[in-house]
Amino acid sequence: MRFHRAACSCILAASSLLFAESKNPADYPLRIHIFGRSETNWYRFHNVEDSRGEGRANLFENNEVHGVDFVFDCSQKLKDSFGYETYPAKWKKPNKELVVLLPVFGETGKYFTCDLNTDMKDYAYFRHNGNLESEPAAEFEAWMVRHDYDPVHGKDVPVKTQAEGPGPQATGTPASQ
Repeated sequence: MRFHRAACSCILAASSLLFAESKNPADYPLRIHIFGRSETNWYRFHNVEDSRGEGRANLFENNEVHGVDFVFDCSQKLKDSFGYETYPAKWKKPNKELVVLLPVFGETGKYFTCDLNTDMKDYAYFRHNGNLESEPAAEFEAWMVRHDYDPVHGKDVPVKTQAEGPGPQATGTPASQ
């Protein structure tokens, strides 16, 4: 009887590890820039227990960008990206469900994962005069090339060109707009 209980405990522990998502940023080859989201939070003893909502983002994969509309159900609050900040992501189900690795705010080096059910677009989002707008993905990608911006490959801040003013807008807006 004791052997049976121990075996069941080992199987349960192993299966929970199997389904746990990695917290290693190197395991997430994509980058996502979250422009905005609306959410409802459920609390237990003043702590967020569940956060559900919807939002809009740009997903960077290889040298391509796609706008993404998404719904989510997370164990913690989902935060918008600040400036050009992007979060690591990977496909759970290609073009349908992403797993995003998000920092636990206030705890350096700690992360949690959140699943996003996605609706992929053939355009990219950007902010212009405070409004969220869209443009063909090819135009956004051309802007990325001109400004040496490629968050998938560690180029996280666009480089301004001589023709532009004082510097890029830190809002996810293509600076040429």
